[in-house]
Amino acid sequence: MLQKFFDWFKPLPDATVKITDPEEINKQYKRWRWRLFISAYIGYAVYYVTRQNLNPIAHVFKAETGMTDHQFGLMVSVSLIAYGIGKFVSGMLADKSNIRVFLAFGLMASSIINLFFGYLTSFFLLVFFWTLNQAFQSMGFPPIARIFAYWFSPKERASKWTLWASAHTVGISIAAIIAACVLKLMDVTPWVHWQFVFVISGIIGLCTSFYILATVTDTPASVGLPPVEEYTGCQQLVTKEENEGSSYWQLLCKYVLTNKYIWILSVAFLCVYFVRYVTLSWAAIFLDSRDLSKASIPLIFTLNPLVGALGGITAGILTSKVFKGRCTPANIIYFVLLAISAYGFYLFAGPNHVVLTCVFIAALGFFVDGPQNLINVQISLLTTKESVAAACGFCGLFGYIGGFLAGSGASFILEHFGWKGVFNACIVACIVGVLLVMTAWKKENSDVATQK
Repeated sequence: MLQKFFDWFKPLPDATVKITDPEEINKQYKRWRWRLFISAYIGYAVYYVTRQNLNPIAHVFKAETGMTDHQFGLMVSVSLIAYGIGKFVSGMLADKSNIRVFLAFGLMASSIINLFFGYLTSFFLLVFFWTLNQAFQSMGFPPIARIFAYWFSPKERASKWTLWASAHTVGISIAAIIAACVLKLMDVTPWVHWQFVFVISGIIGLCTSFYILATVTDTPASVGLPPVEEYTGCQQLVTKEENEGSSYWQLLCKYVLTNKYIWILSVAFLCVYFVRYVTLSWAAIFLDSRDLSKASIPLIFTLNPLVGALGGITAGILTSKVFKGRCTPANIIYFVLLAISAYGFYLFAGPNHVVLTCVFIAALGFFVDGPQNLINVQISLLTTKESVAAACGFCGLFGYIGGFLAGSGASFILEHFGWKGVFNACIVACIVGVLLVMTAWKKENSDVATQK
């Protein structure tokens, strides 16, 4: 039984009948690309529905479960660490797995936990299952990274990837709407309870996981199509050498663990996530310290993720259309403007400059989403497609280290250096980010030049 379960995850074999007619190849590629992109978008949005549904009802959840602030913070911190480590582990597993099954199973398992999570009463069980939920959540991103590596060429990857990345904003919004509806209905009818937020999310997640199983496939070869490099005439910047054998560990060591660009860009990703989580975790508290009305703060804060999605999409278009697939120039521009936005937000936020407050908190979201997405695209270009999920997962691990530092680190800075110190730290992170992403400039230019 256990062997059958593991066999389910094995990559699909190459199709016995290969498509050779150019018109049919073009037709099938277009069909599968749209199908995979839409499924990846819907799937990842629903991953966020089953992951971010706790935040909108945190105040009710704490009261109903009897959790203290310390206990709630511990649960969130432990689950965040599990998610970060899980992204790397899931990346390694996804590289050797069936894209369809891996993507669907993570969402299915997370959805099942959501169905009963709200009815748990033990603090230990709440922490255990929410951490387990985050571990399964880490299975969402790696197979999608493989979809982009196997189905989209390097030059077109940035625009498609950043458009897909807006799915997380959609997922967060859906989770918030579900929570708002449930909490509102609780005032109207006695049979609606706060636990329905998790139950509804779980049902949506289960339905979506079956949708993924019905619509997603594995690699182009599994449906009889040639590799994307052959179809588009655009080669992956880094390719596996023919004499390297089939050892995944050797592949992982050479193209991920000892790849200097992966390490450098992962540290740059840490810098991005530090600024991102300083904004997400501390912006509302900072605005409150500037004497903005408590009712206006949530409305102002929503500008950050909403405009952020546009920033990511714009960065992808800029990379593909203006910089011909090179990510470094767009990353540098975004990092510089992110630093300026952090300084402007610190300088002007307050009731006397409400418009500027809105402009700069929106700008923080817009400019953080650029490198947040493009560094992952860059990672996918500077490793082999056989190791792309592990490389992106490794990068994701650094991102959540940055998120952790934005919590405990920013708290320390705030206590000793005040808000000026916190935002100066964000500016320093942006400067370090610029210096790090610049190291890939020459590599990207030389590799892209060879494909002209």
